Amino acid sequence: MNKIILGFSLILCLAVSCKNKTKESHQEHIAAGDPHSFAKPNEAVITHLSLDIETDFEKKIIAGRADISFERKKDAKEIILDTKQLTIDSVQITEKNRSRHKVNFKLGEKDSVLGTALHIPIDDETGQIHVYYKTSPGAEALQWLTPEQTQDKKYPCLLTQSQAINARTWIPVQDGPGIRFTYDAKVKVPSTLIALMSAENPQRKNETGIYHFKMKQPIPAYLLALSVGNFGFSPISERCGVYAAPEMLEKCKYELTETEKMIQLAENLYGKYAWDRYDILILPPSFPFGGMENPRLTFATPTIIAGDRSLVTLIAHELAHSWSGNLVTNSTWNDFWLNEGFTVYFEYRIMEALQGRDYSEMLVTLSLQDLHLALKDLGETSPDTRLKLDLKGRNPDEGVTDIAYNKGYFFLRLMEETLGREKWDTFLKTYFTENAFKTMNTEAFLKKVTPLFSPEQLSKIKIEEWVYKPGLPQNCPKPQSVLFAMADTFRQQHFEKNTWDANGTKRWNTHIWVHFLRGLPSPTPLEKMASLDKVFHFSQSQNAEIQAIWFEKSLQSGYEPAYPAMRVFLTEVGRRKFLMPLYKEMIKTEKGKAMAQDIYKTARANYHPISQMSVDEVLRYHPLPN
Repeated sequence: MNKIILGFSLILCLAVSCKNKTKESHQEHIAAGDPHSFAKPNEAVITHLSLDIETDFEKKIIAGRADISFERKKDAKEIILDTKQLTIDSVQITEKNRSRHKVNFKLGEKDSVLGTALHIPIDDETGQIHVYYKTSPGAEALQWLTPEQTQDKKYPCLLTQSQAINARTWIPVQDGPGIRFTYDAKVKVPSTLIALMSAENPQRKNETGIYHFKMKQPIPAYLLALSVGNFGFSPISERCGVYAAPEMLEKCKYELTETEKMIQLAENLYGKYAWDRYDILILPPSFPFGGMENPRLTFATPTIIAGDRSLVTLIAHELAHSWSGNLVTNSTWNDFWLNEGFTVYFEYRIMEALQGRDYSEMLVTLSLQDLHLALKDLGETSPDTRLKLDLKGRNPDEGVTDIAYNKGYFFLRLMEETLGREKWDTFLKTYFTENAFKTMNTEAFLKKVTPLFSPEQLSKIKIEEWVYKPGLPQNCPKPQSVLFAMADTFRQQHFEKNTWDANGTKRWNTHIWVHFLRGLPSPTPLEKMASLDKVFHFSQSQNAEIQAIWFEKSLQSGYEPAYPAMRVFLTEVGRRKFLMPLYKEMIKTEKGKAMAQDIYKTARANYHPISQMSVDEVLRYHPLPN
């Protein structure tokens, strides 16, 4: 064989090898036995999703077709999709010879958490599956906002939230974090609105109301996202920008101006950004979370638009998910800490690089406070305070607590401090690179990380105690914040005298104020609450982080002058982080319980279904069926 032929053969082999590796890379680590999916990916697994859907704001439904390409294992007789609250009108199959015909599908028994399995027959000749369907007006992933519930009060809005297992309520799909696929979509919306997805996006409206999307990187179903509304776009850099209601656009751009710098700092730490663009969509205030890390398009709450860039740490968090979570994904929701613990760690490293160690240690200190509050709320011995969870038979949303985020963070920080930052960073950069577009479970991660440490170091870390046992180990790292120490001194000096010098707080940021307020006794005497409010105007604050902690302190102290502002806050803001502590605090007394129920009557319609379900449970509220 001559050199030219040999060289060509080598190139051809490498090309085939790379192609096969690319095809396998996002499927080879599929989690068998995901307790939150009916799918059997080891028999038949989705590889590409193609959507052709239309939104109907009057009926509050999405209707259309999902075309599914899949990989079939030998002798597999069916492919199983996850559905919930969907109406399946029909299923068709395109044979490999291009003929197309209807098939008889089967729906399994309804499960209150998981929904209903959709069984579709397949054989050697099956090429592609076409599912014609429509959603329910009560679909858990979808929130349909009336014009009155949006910023401009003129146009309606639709937003989705697929995490953890809500993708199945608006798309028939294999809805497990361990299954990755690429997708494209055609979405028809009212011509006055623009559609945006976790994919390549338009930057302006068109006259037809028809938008086309493509996501070429494989993602799990929980990262499928759609929002439809009256949004404008403003670039921040060549690869990032912000979408928002037109009247908020410049304000949002100012707040998020350092996003490109954050991306560069993240890349310096752990490798190149893998998703081409990083854009941010600022949603109406009913969005249930601070942010959602949808690839290419972070969904974010408007409560971070504080006017002073003090709350953009949330963007650092969602950006960090582009590596931890989106790139390397927990294989099941029992390993959720691998997504969030890594992301909090990465977030604080970005903020340290951006603002300095003193700043990041403030954030870490607040995380430790949040962790202790979560441990108190859940109970120190609760199995839900372990990093490795057992959520079988339960909604995985129950695992979305500060344990995954903050206990996960401190476990990783302990590893960094034990090994040394330089070696730790080398490991993490390799970890993200070698496991890109794959899934990871706790045991596989521990197998990778354990060899980094000596036996003496491992005995000090106590991995078993951190991962598999409840509570917080004694060797938890202890952050030190100079700025918080100054706030503590200020509080101690002025609290007893009840005289407050506003000049001493002029340079305080949001994080210092939150720490200061958390340090007040519960309850705080009413005369001191009134004095604080008179000097610092907490009840009139427009900063959601400060509002939330002040209203909680007001409820604990019975400071009624704050209640009207709290009522407005709870009616306008749907972020679950703020709602839950306030409703939980109100129901501690009969008077508070009556107030909570009265507020909720008005506020509930403004909340996303995910927040509604959480508050319903706290108030034992039973909504009427749709």
